[in-house]
Amino acid sequence: MAIETIVLAIGQEDEDRAKRLAETAIEVADPTGAHVVLSHVFSDQEFDEVIDRLDFDASENPDPSAVAARHVTTRTVAQSLDATDVDYEIRGSVGDRGEAIVELAKAVEADRIIVGGRRRSPTGKAVFGSTAQEVLLSAPCPVTFVRD
Repeated sequence: MAIETIVLAIGQEDEDRAKRLAETAIEVADPTGAHVVLSHVFSDQEFDEVIDRLDFDASENPDPSAVAARHVTTRTVAQSLDATDVDYEIRGSVGDRGEAIVELAKAVEADRIIVGGRRRSPTGKAVFGSTAQEVLLSAPCPVTFVRD
């Protein structure tokens, strides 16, 4: 099966591993000519903080994709993709990160999802949850996990 569409999920907590996430997407997308959907999912609180920090007018209900395109983590990944021939688009959304990633993967008929995370103890996952775990268990396609 050829890989045509990849969802590359990033978030604010991925700042330290943004380049590794981009490298992983490039390794898969470049040889296959796959299209990358660079997805940044904001929590409600994070979205409010970011639109304030980036000087968006909150009263105009900024588009999450426009906000995502200006976020430092997204820009870092986009710069890496720009240095290649990989075709990509940026999509932002607000909500539950794991659920939004899985829904986006279904909507774009993704052939692969790339998501980052860190190693957690079983107790840590139970108490704090895990976006990566939710994506791994609910994804409609194979998932590549990039770990700290």
